[in-house]
Amino acid sequence: MPRTATGPVVGLVVSLALHAGLLVLAAGHLSVRRPERPAEVPTVIRLQLLPTPPELVRPEPAAPAIAPEPPARPAATFPAPEVVPANVPDVPRQPASMAAPPAPTAGQWAFAGRYTLKNSKAYRHTWGQQIRSMMGTAVEGPDQGMVRFRVEIAPDGSLAGLETLWSTSPVAERLARQAIASMPRWPATPTGRPLVFEKTISFTPFATDGPPIYKDDCLPDPPAFGNPFAWDGKSAHEPARGEPTEKPDPRAMEDCLRQLPRDSIEAESAHDQRVMDRWGTGKLAR
Repeated sequence: MPRTATGPVVGLVVSLALHAGLLVLAAGHLSVRRPERPAEVPTVIRLQLLPTPPELVRPEPAAPAIAPEPPARPAATFPAPEVVPANVPDVPRQPASMAAPPAPTAGQWAFAGRYTLKNSKAYRHTWGQQIRSMMGTAVEGPDQGMVRFRVEIAPDGSLAGLETLWSTSPVAERLARQAIASMPRWPATPTGRPLVFEKTISFTPFATDGPPIYKDDCLPDPPAFGNPFAWDGKSAHEPARGEPTEKPDPRAMEDCLRQLPRDSIEAESAHDQRVMDRWGTGKLAR
């Protein structure tokens, strides 16, 4: 009798049955809904503050005692000092005055008679010093002032012309003219030609005509200023050109320097004072 395959078939059937049962159990387990958890109720905790035990309470410090204010004292009063006026004599203020300068010496006139530079500068200064020395003491007041003359001296030293250009005091002009009229003949002019110049005589208690300085007399005069754009309306309308300054001859410069005197401290001080009087406290131009 042939063998049949019943054994394996039975095993297969049993395996399928077992797997089917497991599937049914798993499906049933998954389909069951779990009961919902109840909502959480918040827990309320109540606190009650108890009073502090008396043994733990610190006593407050006592306020310091306020001392009573002392009674106000009356302000001390002092008697006012007695003012005794000083016994000052009633003396009027003395007006300022300046004595006349000394007259030029013979040596100064001799030097002035041979100094030819700058229109006989030494002669002009010595002439003014001689006139001022004969006018006397200048006193502060209505009689003080200045007078400016235009003077012409002949070659032999005699007065050829005298003209008053302006005057701030009739007394100063009168005294200066009296001194000029009473003067003898002056030395001959240094150049042998008539000497024409202008001179201011100061008759004041605070100004004097100090000695001039001579150290720059050999240098050529600076060119006079002229407006280069001035036009007379007729000539060609072109700006004027200044003439160039010629350099002095070295030999002539040496000869010129030999006759220059040595300037004194008084001459330098007088020059600086004249510049300050004219231009203020600016640069002291030489």
